Amino acid sequence: MTLGSRIAWDDTVLPFQLDRPDIRGRVARLDGVLDRVLAQHDYPRPIEALVAEATLLTALIGQTIKLRWKLSLQVRSDGPARLIATDYFGPTEDGQPARIRAYASYDEARLDPDGDPFSQIGRGYFAILIDQGPDTVPYQGITPIAGGSLASCAEAYFAQSEQLPTRFALSYGHGQVAGAAPGWRAGGIMIQHMPKSQLVARDGGSGEDGLLMPEDFLDGDAGESWTRATMLLNTVEPLELVGPVVHPTDLLVRLFHEEGPRVYDAQPVEFGCTCSPDRVRRSLSIYSAKDIATMTTDEGIVTADCQFCGAHYEFDPATLGFEAVHGPSDDA
Repeated sequence: MTLGSRIAWDDTVLPFQLDRPDIRGRVARLDGVLDRVLAQHDYPRPIEALVAEATLLTALIGQTIKLRWKLSLQVRSDGPARLIATDYFGPTEDGQPARIRAYASYDEARLDPDGDPFSQIGRGYFAILIDQGPDTVPYQGITPIAGGSLASCAEAYFAQSEQLPTRFALSYGHGQVAGAAPGWRAGGIMIQHMPKSQLVARDGGSGEDGLLMPEDFLDGDAGESWTRATMLLNTVEPLELVGPVVHPTDLLVRLFHEEGPRVYDAQPVEFGCTCSPDRVRRSLSIYSAKDIATMTTDEGIVTADCQFCGAHYEFDPATLGFEAVHGPSDDA
């Protein structure tokens, strides 16, 4: 499929609020970021799709939280898609972009290359981890894999862990912008009932295996407003989500004009990795000299590769572990 020209909204997350139904939301558009994420690895198509969906969810969720440091999304399962992991690093200063990275681990022998991506995830869990930096206690929320998509898992997570009714509409795929090489594009909308509202969960969840779902929290006018907002969201077209022809502001007016949409400053996002020789060295500091010896190659070096960005590191084994006999400056 050939798409129109690129626009300024690519690789951004736009916050908005619907004043009348008391709902907040985000519109995300990713193109270069997603291409960079997926270019680090030669994933089979089902894994590419899972990583694309997880990256888009991470951009939407990460921007809703005032982060000092990092939000991580993890999907772990006993299926062929063993691990999907993403990180969102909040901006270090006002006006700076947020950074996103992602990778996947999978069992190629068990993977169905033509199968539905979500079917490659077996039993397991969906988790959100929030780390606000040094001198803070990381937060972790977990929900079972359920619902038929990673977006459904995220909705269940917010219902179970945060008691916040949440809905996602996502679209992603490999297409071609006119005059440019083929590449990945993704777009999505997240809506969430404002936490200041009084929400009452009904007895038992209406979701798979009794999981709480957004409908389980809302009654009366709040429930009617939420139902209307989700019905309007369901009318969105995939090409409206990914762009680039439809601007996010125009899309919000098209979907929610009677709900009084109000937009805020867009947040730019970019691909970014925090790996470094010092970080790798610190990760190896828990090992003894004997352990380090088992990691040493025939050439007499210890190597490490970053799963997120593919960076390759080589170290002198004598400078590693808690029994190191030389400092880092002695590395070859």
